[in-house]
Amino acid sequence: MKKILLNVLGMVAAFFVVLWLTSLWLDSWTRHGDTITVPSVRSLSYSEALDALHAEGLVGCISDSVYDSRTAPGTVIEQNPKVGTVVKEGREVFLVINALSPKTVTLPALTDISLRQARSILDGLDIKNVTVRTVPSDFKDLVLSVLYNGTRVSAGARVPVTANIVLEVGEGAPEIFSDSIPDSTDATTPSDHLDLF
Repeated sequence: MKKILLNVLGMVAAFFVVLWLTSLWLDSWTRHGDTITVPSVRSLSYSEALDALHAEGLVGCISDSVYDSRTAPGTVIEQNPKVGTVVKEGREVFLVINALSPKTVTLPALTDISLRQARSILDGLDIKNVTVRTVPSDFKDLVLSVLYNGTRVSAGARVPVTANIVLEVGEGAPEIFSDSIPDSTDATTPSDHLDLF
């Protein structure tokens, strides 16, 4: 009986020793306790951000790009994980950078519609630089042509959102006003229609 009890105690002790050794090995393998706080790389250029992350033992990679005319091209706008997040060494930090060139869009058909409709369509495409030039036409405010860089463009043309688009619209037929007032001497008086008896 004593021998069985010693064997059971030996197995239990061996189990806990193996468990403890496994725990030590996992801590070492996963670098448990070795953490890095993610630094801020916003407003840095992409190359500066990569250098700063590399110095901390992190890896930077582009996840997306957007275009903001108020920010220098290639500047980091957002990062994930956020600043101050505790991560392991070698963790990837995803960066959103300001695109090196503006986004381009495809122009839809803008002729033979009203100026108001054309402005609304261009605004929906984020094209804000729109100039209106009136040209002789019987149809007031009808878009007759679209120009980009001094050249007429048609539906399907690709332009940057920063493009200056010129819309040529009809000025409408001139209104004709008559300055003549009927002569009072020509007016027929009621007495002219009286029958004399």
